[in-house]
Amino acid sequence: MFRLEDGIAALQAGELVVYPTETFYAIGADAFSSTALRRLFTVKGREPGRPVGLIAADTAMAFSVAREIPIDARRLADAFWPGPLTLVLPARDDIAPELAGADGVGVRVSPNPVARSLSAGIGKPITATSANLSGGSPASTLAEARAAFGAKVKVYLEGGNLMASAPSTVVAVSGSGWKMVRVGAISLSQIAIALAGDALK
Repeated sequence: MFRLEDGIAALQAGELVVYPTETFYAIGADAFSSTALRRLFTVKGREPGRPVGLIAADTAMAFSVAREIPIDARRLADAFWPGPLTLVLPARDDIAPELAGADGVGVRVSPNPVARSLSAGIGKPITATSANLSGGSPASTLAEARAAFGAKVKVYLEGGNLMASAPSTVVAVSGSGWKMVRVGAISLSQIAIALAGDALK
C-alpha cells in the first residue's frame, strides 16, 4: 500500500501518480516538468491538442497559473472552491502548451484531501486528467486505474470507490466574460446565480 509521501516523492522525481479526486481517479504529474508531461501523454495515449486540467492546493496556487484573474473567476472560486469546478483562465506564458487550449489553462481546487496534499507537497499544481486510456471511461476504483496502466504509473493512492455522477464543470473566464465549456457536477443555473450574486444584494 502506497502512502501520500510516496506520491509526493514520485511527483518530485517526474513520475506519475494515480490519486483520488472528488469526482474520479486522476493521473498526477508535475505540471511544470516537461519530462513528466511527456510521460503522461505517452502513458495515457492522449492525442496532442486536448489540454489537460490541473488541481492546485489552494486558490492562491490555482490563480498563480493565470496571466490575469477576471473578477468573475474570483466570484466563482469563492462560491465553489474547494469543489468540482474547473476554471479556464488566461494562461501565463510559461505554462506548457500541452496544458493550455484556446481559452487558457484549466485549474480547480479539489475538496479531496489527497489531491490537495499532493499539490501542496510539491508546491505546484499537478495534472488532473482522468485515470483511463484516452477515450475510455473514468476510473471509479483504483483497480480500474491499475488495470489500465500497471507499472507505467509509479504510485497508486487508494481513495475508495468514487461514485461521482458527473465530472467537474468547466467554465472559461476572461476579461470579456465567461462561457460554459462543460456542464458537470455544478449546473449552469448554479454558475449564473453565483455570478449574479452581487446584483441580487
